[in-house]
Amino acid sequence: MRNTAINQPAGAGQLPAPQLPDYVAFMDTTLRDGEQTQGVAFTAGEKLNIAQALLELLKIDRIEVASARVSAGEQAGVRAITEWAAQHGHLEQIEVLGFVDGTHTVDWIVAAGGKVLNLLTKGSEKHCRQQLGKTLEQHAADVLQVVAYAQQQGLRVNAYLEDWSNGYKDNKDYVFGLLNLIGTSGIEHFMLPDTLGVMSPAEVFRALADMRNHFPQLQFDFHPHNDYGLATANCMAAIEAGVTTLHCTMNCLGERAGNVSLAEIAVVLKDKMGVRTAIDETHLAAVSKVVERFSGKWVAANQPILGADVFTQTAGIHADGDVKGGLYETQLSPERFDRKRTYALGKLSGKASVLKNIEELGITLSPDNLKKVLQRVVTLGDSKETITADDLPFIIADVLESNDYQHIRLIDCEIHSNLTAQSQVRLKVEINGNEYEEGGTGNGGYDAFIAALTTILGSIGFTMPELVDYSVRIPKGGKPGALTECTITWAGQPRNLRTRGVHANQVYAAVLATLRMVNTHLHAQSTVV
Repeated sequence: MRNTAINQPAGAGQLPAPQLPDYVAFMDTTLRDGEQTQGVAFTAGEKLNIAQALLELLKIDRIEVASARVSAGEQAGVRAITEWAAQHGHLEQIEVLGFVDGTHTVDWIVAAGGKVLNLLTKGSEKHCRQQLGKTLEQHAADVLQVVAYAQQQGLRVNAYLEDWSNGYKDNKDYVFGLLNLIGTSGIEHFMLPDTLGVMSPAEVFRALADMRNHFPQLQFDFHPHNDYGLATANCMAAIEAGVTTLHCTMNCLGERAGNVSLAEIAVVLKDKMGVRTAIDETHLAAVSKVVERFSGKWVAANQPILGADVFTQTAGIHADGDVKGGLYETQLSPERFDRKRTYALGKLSGKASVLKNIEELGITLSPDNLKKVLQRVVTLGDSKETITADDLPFIIADVLESNDYQHIRLIDCEIHSNLTAQSQVRLKVEINGNEYEEGGTGNGGYDAFIAALTTILGSIGFTMPELVDYSVRIPKGGKPGALTECTITWAGQPRNLRTRGVHANQVYAAVLATLRMVNTHLHAQSTVV
């Protein structure tokens, strides 16, 4: 343990100055508490794969894999984990939640090959009296009976004090009384849950420091929930109070608002508190993906460490700062987590963002074309919030194909479509300085647009060429929000003309491709002597 200068919360001045531990262990409960997330139910095979990833890749100290007596299928799943764990030296790291039920839980865990029982006791007098209808002494006697039987069967025992946070607040004498009665029974870890996530960091510090002051010989774990969004901060307070083991889940899985994120608290302990853990950070993102797929619960794009967007620079000034000496870099470098920094393209992009993405593609652009690409990115960003690197080749091709002249300019195009009626369009364009407005109907939005445009162009003596080919594609990967590239081939003499349009909406991509064709023909006519 290391002495540290800690600013204690108000009201805690009477407590001895705590010490930060040199090392903090984690007990991951993704497979037990995380499975209490609404809609999450892991199969036996999924549990085995997650257990393997947690222990082998992330190097988690302990994992809780199930609740006892749930079903025969659950028992078989636990047995598969324990059999694998025994072969790979992890059996003592596998734990199962059990209940004060005489011999039943213990027999269930033994039959599943388990070696560690996490016994659920009542950490609140209200729970003890109202749920069980028992006194403190009666409940403690029942607990001791299970502990003794478990030890006889070769199990190690830890104990949850269920709803400890409210139990301590309402009547800490009950909590102290329970520990006085069961504290010498051989229970290894006394696990203190903030079951409903109601505590603040100051409350966590005071309560845990008080617990450790009264029972310095006992090993306490802290088990936080995130109902107020304070789980990570509460873990920091627990460490400041001298606790050496924290409970967590991958991806914040857990009932209601979930448990504390393993990735988040592991990184915070290292960077902000200088505390060692066993966690291999390079595998956090990969294991998170596994848990995502198996749970069906997707990590928010802005979730710290794990989110898809957390290493993406959007503002051009930030990309420029990276180019000019890493001005916006922190300890949270993507490489640290085996990830890469990306530069989003959109209306907030600057030249540096575009350059970063072009470098990734191995493309070189002239300053003039780079300026045009940037302007096109900004324009598209008004209709699509973020342009991805996958979209960029379409934009570059579109820009390189374009010409500076603009004989026809789109002012407005309003398209209405439904399942049972023809599509309708209201089109407004400017041709050589004159405005034209026309409506049209057709079999689909593009057909309606062509009808309106043909009428307008006919008024100036322009005949629409025949459409030879029409193709639409999106960037490789098939993301629903990707830009659309529409390429249209038009009949012509002496050869056909092919034009391209790029837009977030495929109909408007076709509109832009068509207007480019008209522009090309109008320009050719204007240059004929």
